[in-house]
Amino acid sequence: MTAPPEVPRRTGPVVIGYDGTPVAERALAEAACLLASRPALVVVVWEAGRAFEAATWSAMTLDVPVPTVDLRTAFELDQAAYEAAERMARQGAGRARAMGLEAESLVVADEVSVADTLVRVAREQDAPALAIGAHAHGALSEVLLGSTSRDVLRHAPCPVLVVREPAGRGRRHGS
Repeated sequence: MTAPPEVPRRTGPVVIGYDGTPVAERALAEAACLLASRPALVVVVWEAGRAFEAATWSAMTLDVPVPTVDLRTAFELDQAAYEAAERMARQGAGRARAMGLEAESLVVADEVSVADTLVRVAREQDAPALAIGAHAHGALSEVLLGSTSRDVLRHAPCPVLVVREPAGRGRRHGS
């Protein structure tokens, strides 16, 4: 008979990836039911710099006259996206508290991918678990965009709770 491997005692909060969608709400509720005795950190991954990327991408890739990039507008759009992410994170933490979790919110800039960012936060926070909602994508978008839940499962330093969308939701015909 062999002894089970030592499981490290993680002392941080449960990390819950949140994007405000119905499946993220379900993941929050499941985490609250299963992990209510732990503190929680509701994380919204903010894709910083998208407005700047959009302005420069169209100028570099389209064979059209290059428009003047309005940096002020790009900055304002980026700031608005960050503020929306903050509101969403506070909303998610509020919902988590209403479900019985001792929850705080965190907005984190996406450095590589949403999955890599969530895994990094879980590692930095010494999270005992990471909870996420899995969006149903069609086969083509899965190949092109990848899968956040798949990548989190592969690289997370802790157990992962993945809550799937109900069958038939999120998929479009022909995807």
